[in-house]
Amino acid sequence: MKLIPEIQSAQGEIQTLRRTIHAHPELRYEETHTSELVASKLAEWGIEVHRGLGKTGVVGVLKRGNGARSVGLRADMDALPVQELNTFEHRSRNEGKMHACGHDGHTAMLLGAAQYLARHGQFDGTIVFIFQPAEEGGAGAKAMIKDGLFDRFPVDAVFGIHNWPGMPAGYFGVTEGPIMASSNEFRIVITGVGSHAALPHNGRDPVFTAVQIANGLQSIITRNKKPLDTAVLSITQIHAGDAVNVVPNEAWIAGTVRTFTTETLDLIESRLRKIAESTADAYDCSVEISFLRNYPPTVNSSAETQFAVEVMRELAGDDCVNANVEPTMGAEDFSFMLLEKPGCYAFLGNGDGGHREAGHGAGPCMLHNASYDFNDQLLPVGSSYWVQLATKFLARQ
Repeated sequence: MKLIPEIQSAQGEIQTLRRTIHAHPELRYEETHTSELVASKLAEWGIEVHRGLGKTGVVGVLKRGNGARSVGLRADMDALPVQELNTFEHRSRNEGKMHACGHDGHTAMLLGAAQYLARHGQFDGTIVFIFQPAEEGGAGAKAMIKDGLFDRFPVDAVFGIHNWPGMPAGYFGVTEGPIMASSNEFRIVITGVGSHAALPHNGRDPVFTAVQIANGLQSIITRNKKPLDTAVLSITQIHAGDAVNVVPNEAWIAGTVRTFTTETLDLIESRLRKIAESTADAYDCSVEISFLRNYPPTVNSSAETQFAVEVMRELAGDDCVNANVEPTMGAEDFSFMLLEKPGCYAFLGNGDGGHREAGHGAGPCMLHNASYDFNDQLLPVGSSYWVQLATKFLARQ
């Protein structure tokens, strides 16, 4: 591992920042203290600071020389509404809030890179450090873009990274094309006519209709979608009724759809609406359908991914880089940035949880788990990656 010596020397300082952020988690669009910490550190290092994009987002701009090229590096800052089970010293001090996805580590890694680049960076061009709020369901990337992120701070490409539990610590995983899925949700409300459960012929049963719709929706995945087009349709809620001897007037079902392409998503939504409406009509019920497209798929551009892989291999070695990592059906709002600019989103192995200090919870060290903790061994790895990637990108012809 070819880590930058100055970054290795500063690991204790960056670790302190990471643990400070972990101990004071803030939910989406509430990252006031986190953004203040980020902005103050950037300013301390002589980096131009801009605040308020996406409400609580922070942008740092570092320019050297007369180079016209620019690159964006992004980290997310928000925490999750999770009650932490860990009891070690840097556990969450905010009840019901926790950095259970490692955004504290992502922020710290980018701060470590910013510190080095401000003090020692030799490059010609502009580096834009993007500290984004509200990745966890708030579409903070979209909000920053709406507030003029790429208009005010134009970049030739944008890059992001996420820690990945289960992958060996310090290993990189990436792939061209889709690496994470779109995130979408649906809700189908079925209205019938209630009746006594002993006299169902007097009503129009929305519960029975809901069950038929639920069964029918799975045919989209098995009979309408091409087998090679990856997609998931999961029904996660079915609600109806209050009494065992009453057929209710209404029932509803809800769930999520994940795809790697918009074309597949269009097909699924179209068939979902057709099946729900036709099935309800067949049983003399009516339906109201809500289909929300939350995050698009995260799709890495070819040239930027190949470039990122070169940087990873130079830093970590060929054996520590998987350039064809298996995509995940999880979602990520960095996808909005990749709709605007070419770029690459990658995974950095967080290990198996053995790094956690005494006092960690009994659960596994997985994302969105109350026993999770970011692996501080990754801080110099991630920071060195950001430095090498930005410097080499700006030096390219």
